[in-house]
Amino acid sequence: MRNVKVRFAPSPTGIPHVGNIRTALFNYFFAKSTGGKFILRIEDTDQARKVEGALRAIEESLAWLGVKWDKQIVQSANLKGYIEAANVLISIGAADRENGAVRFKVPKEGITFWVDAVGGKRIEFKNSEIENFIILKSDGYPTYHLANVVDDHAQGISHVIRGEDWIPSTPKHILIYKAFGWEDKIPIFAHVPNVLGTDGKKLSKRRGAKSVIDFKNEGFLPDALLNYLMLLGWSPKNDREILSKEEIEKEFKLENINSSPAIFDERKLLWMNGEYIRKTTNLQLKAQILEFDSEISSIPNFEQYLPIAKTRMKTLADFRALVENRSIALNQEQKKLAQELATTYRELSEWKPTLISAATIAVRDQVGVSTQDVYTVLTGRPQGLPFEQKLEIQGQGGTVSWLEHILKINK
Repeated sequence: MRNVKVRFAPSPTGIPHVGNIRTALFNYFFAKSTGGKFILRIEDTDQARKVEGALRAIEESLAWLGVKWDKQIVQSANLKGYIEAANVLISIGAADRENGAVRFKVPKEGITFWVDAVGGKRIEFKNSEIENFIILKSDGYPTYHLANVVDDHAQGISHVIRGEDWIPSTPKHILIYKAFGWEDKIPIFAHVPNVLGTDGKKLSKRRGAKSVIDFKNEGFLPDALLNYLMLLGWSPKNDREILSKEEIEKEFKLENINSSPAIFDERKLLWMNGEYIRKTTNLQLKAQILEFDSEISSIPNFEQYLPIAKTRMKTLADFRALVENRSIALNQEQKKLAQELATTYRELSEWKPTLISAATIAVRDQVGVSTQDVYTVLTGRPQGLPFEQKLEIQGQGGTVSWLEHILKINK
């Protein structure tokens, strides 16, 4: 295999959704698995659609997932080079000027083909069915077709790994390579399948597809999200689902990318994120929760909840919901339950889970309410952590104070 150099080439026209980042990860791990280089190339030549903050979002998304690029290139810094390239094509008769723009002249004889690295299929187009196309706009900025080829050649890109939406553009790019006389430098093309939603439609920001930053803000772990995204179109050995970065780097191969579309199922991602949380040490989880929600430290003894909370968490955001009490309106039966529990808890000689559980169940049965009512009174939620364990950590005084508070606001 030739020296591998790949690129992820997003346009800063918006925050990339997870389908875009999945393609970046395929490029990154292909480079890592082959000892190659991974370039982050910002294709910002469409100045009219450039969005403030998009570049920062691209960089943050990759960095949060632990993706390190070997070099970053901004396309607009090479405008002079694209103009020179267009002029070369004009000089050899491969392009014409037209109303201030430059249009590539497609040879009308023959076919243009390549063997795609995904699926190993030969894909071909009749040249007669490819229209002449603009390569340099009248404002002096190149179109994607020219800039893409000029940059890939100049940067020594060996493999172009991108979404299958770009298949119709590939013959145009091959023809530009040939016009320049760069036939021996044409990269290997690998067009990866689209990522679809559970509705069977392609992910898109217009239809609400989330970004990596969205999932970060919702309390997902970067390693879990990376793991899940890598499985969208790639199959590791033995159909394993939980893989470390090191395992992915060791096993990733282009030939193991499926040609069928992948389905992004957030429920499956939630399951996987929960699995990652459960295998995280309590010390690591504490640091992750504090980074996600620094104010969680204001909850007394919050570290003591970690061992019991992590078994029920699917995201870092779940921790607060599990351990923090919530003030809500109580019905008459729940008010009576709160009063009886407060009285009973004050009289307990020892504050142990077994005694807390026995006392609570006795009061529940005496008042004639459900266990759901017990949770509602004690936490403000109809379910949660085992109440006897939660109350032990909360403390006898803290628990009685909470019941006094909930009764006061429900007078």
